[in-house]
Amino acid sequence: MMDEMAHETLEIALKYVEEAEIYLEREEKVDVDIQNDQVDFAKEVSSYGVGIRIIRDNKMGFAYTTDLTKLEQTVKNAVFNAKFNVTDENFVFASKSAYTNVKEIYDPKIRDLDVKDTVTFAKTMIQSSLNDKCQPTSGGVSAGSLNTVITNSDGVLSNDSSTFFSGFISVNIPDGNGVSTANEFDSSRYLDIDADIIAHKACEVARDSRNGKSIKTGDMEVILDYNAAAALIYTFANALNADNVQRGRSVYADKLGEEVLTPSLNVYDDGTLKRGLNSAQSDGEGVPSQKTTLVEKGFLKNFIYDLYTSKKGGVQSTGNGVRSSFADMPSVGFSNLILDFIELKEISSVRSGLMVKDLLGAHTANPISGDFSVEAMNAFYIKDGEIAYPVKKAMLSGNVFNALKKASASSMKTRQIGPFVLPPITISELRVVG
Repeated sequence: MMDEMAHETLEIALKYVEEAEIYLEREEKVDVDIQNDQVDFAKEVSSYGVGIRIIRDNKMGFAYTTDLTKLEQTVKNAVFNAKFNVTDENFVFASKSAYTNVKEIYDPKIRDLDVKDTVTFAKTMIQSSLNDKCQPTSGGVSAGSLNTVITNSDGVLSNDSSTFFSGFISVNIPDGNGVSTANEFDSSRYLDIDADIIAHKACEVARDSRNGKSIKTGDMEVILDYNAAAALIYTFANALNADNVQRGRSVYADKLGEEVLTPSLNVYDDGTLKRGLNSAQSDGEGVPSQKTTLVEKGFLKNFIYDLYTSKKGGVQSTGNGVRSSFADMPSVGFSNLILDFIELKEISSVRSGLMVKDLLGAHTANPISGDFSVEAMNAFYIKDGEIAYPVKKAMLSGNVFNALKKASASSMKTRQIGPFVLPPITISELRVVG
């Protein structure tokens, strides 16, 4: 059905132009919102739309619609829009390719879920939090399936089907005259996450964070747990984006082949990762997904590219043309960015340091220089390899690029947080402000 619709739309487009691309998307989703200890609302969302791009005289035109009875008018809109866009010889569509099967990104159990099932999951998180003597403050559940078809005038035909499920809860617990807060979430391609575990972990961190003590300002070892590590890695990752490189917004712009990180770190972007939250057989432009080595033993090897930036840079696309939906143009983005550390430094080897569960204000880090000053959330002082006590009102400051020259894994167990697949990270020296 979707293949036929995509083919029909392409035939219409080729009556007007020689180069065209059709992106067809169907999404079925259920969202549940938690406010305090109640399910605030639950809704089913269904979307079905097409995005059309055309190239004429080195100009790109784009239009989209959810009314599939108006395909020809949408094509005309794309052609019309191209007239007013800039001429750029770097506009190009994907070439016909073979695709490999990506494993375990579709679970029919999620496809068959209804609102009642997701509300039950949300209520289980709420009740489990209350059983742990915590007060839920917010949260949610999201589940759904996504089907896409990409075809173009160069013979591309890519079909992808995937599912997703996630649960989140934020809680607080009395702490003197105030409250101690924490949150936890989990997400998967499969219906295999546990509502009770999510709630229990959030309550455990909130409970352990009570009666926090101050800490002296100084340089010390810092362990960034999964959420904290992902928050800080975001700034680093942007420097590997070819669009930022070409615009002069990356500190790594002229450092290909140089040692930029600790020798114990390899960094990959892998759109074919088994169960990867962003895995697919192709990117949003129909380029086959692949595993790209970006950093090898600390040495910078590559950047991520979509078709536009790859042609501009005279290289091949790495399959990183990402779309947020049929209503958007593709742009450079990560699939599953993997941080693979060789060196392990566990908490048991830390004589004096800080464990940080989450960060507040990581988005304020300077995207070019990498300088940051953030608040440590749910932080704990480490003494002689063990958690000694919770810490209140601590700040971390430094430079993310320098920090990753002094980094190792705190555990070999990884989690995926958004596009980042990573372990907890130990930074051998970071400024802690009490």
